[in-house]
Amino acid sequence: MSLWTSLEPASVTVDPGGSTAVRLRLRNTGDVVDEYRFEPVGPIAPWTTVEPPSLRLYPGTTGTVELTFAPPRTSDATAGPNPYAVRITPTEHPEATTVPEGNLTITPFTEVRAELVPPVVKGRFRGRPKLAVDNLGNTKLTASVSGNDNGDQLSYEIFPSNVQIEPGRAAFVKTTLKPRRIIWFGSKEQRPYTLSVLRSGVNPLPVEGTYVQRGFLPRWLATFFGVLLALTITFVMLWIAYKPSVTSGANPKAAEAGATLAPSPSASPAPVMPAAPATTSAPPAADSGAAAGAGGSGGGGGGAEATVTAKPKADTAATAVNRLAKSDPGGRHVCYRAFVFGVGWQKPVCDGTIAGTVGQGRQITALNIAVYGVQGSAGNAMVHNPTSTNGQGAWLPKWTAIIADGKNNYIGSSKSDAPYLVTFVWNVGSGQLCNTVKQVEQDWSNLSCNGARGDLNTAGNFDNNHWIEAIKLTV
Repeated sequence: MSLWTSLEPASVTVDPGGSTAVRLRLRNTGDVVDEYRFEPVGPIAPWTTVEPPSLRLYPGTTGTVELTFAPPRTSDATAGPNPYAVRITPTEHPEATTVPEGNLTITPFTEVRAELVPPVVKGRFRGRPKLAVDNLGNTKLTASVSGNDNGDQLSYEIFPSNVQIEPGRAAFVKTTLKPRRIIWFGSKEQRPYTLSVLRSGVNPLPVEGTYVQRGFLPRWLATFFGVLLALTITFVMLWIAYKPSVTSGANPKAAEAGATLAPSPSASPAPVMPAAPATTSAPPAADSGAAAGAGGSGGGGGGAEATVTAKPKADTAATAVNRLAKSDPGGRHVCYRAFVFGVGWQKPVCDGTIAGTVGQGRQITALNIAVYGVQGSAGNAMVHNPTSTNGQGAWLPKWTAIIADGKNNYIGSSKSDAPYLVTFVWNVGSGQLCNTVKQVEQDWSNLSCNGARGDLNTAGNFDNNHWIEAIKLTV
């Protein structure tokens, strides 16, 4: 070997966000002038710089370069000892590459962020917010979660109440809020509360939210019942208290005189009653409205027909793609819509348009897809797994069946407690399909394309805590 090297010192310590330097000395022990190129290698190479990047030495001479380490203050800078190395390649003898190694110890730091999703929940008997706890430090986070409010107006059910979160990961804590007193009548009331993330030896991290408790019955209905009860009681009391008086206006003597002056039956004949009217005249005409009703009923007795308003059909991916197919019967199309947490089903979009939300942190729990001109589609999804041990989500039990062109394909679930999608896999029967995906706290992925069945196209990176918040699909 024509090179001697020495790291001074071989082991150093650095704080995340700071920097430190190591001196690398080397001597040309060969008999020719040589130029040496330096290249950091290993896990911490992205944070390592070498100055100068190359050095030219005469035989028997010694040179020095400086290695500077600047790990960022993020979870990527793993706390503890981290080996590093520098590859030294001689220009004249590239086969005689040397790789001196050292050790860089990164000090630990803790940074926690917590957020309520959503910050305001509404309900009559309970509310179900979720607390997202992010470990932004470079060491494992162990914490517990508790809740409290002014006046002890709420009770708290927290699951899990204790969490362990790896660096750069997040955990979701489900919380059920129950009011200790039910509002039977009246308007809604706001009840502020606080969920605290507790860690040993550190001040609690409070996260404030609001529970809007609705009344069981509105105030106007209570007023209506009160007025109705008062009127009923008043009517009953008046009915009981009222006693009509009956008096006779007849005078006995006047009646007797009238009887004396009345003529005898034989004095004059009884008057002749007029004849009954003829019955040959036409019956009165029916009411025009009734006649119209009878005609509309098709002879069904002449009764008025009830008006029934049909519920409009939902605008799904299938209705959208079939509209496209009518205007472009020879084309290839895909339409889709997303079920977004806290929003519900969005309107369908087609052929590369964004479905979901961007920058709002909202999860997609279900997708509705329909295709045209590609012999149908099928798919599956990986969803968030709260018991994951490998940092990945869990696949749904089975693929959707192959759904024909123009039909709805549903993946995931729109239930209130459904897990969010972290990865989405799909294919079509013919041609090519492409997609790009936006996951929370990450940029849009590169456009990914594959052929027809049985090639699969994947959207997402299997990270259990980075949910899909938006997608674009094309065929």
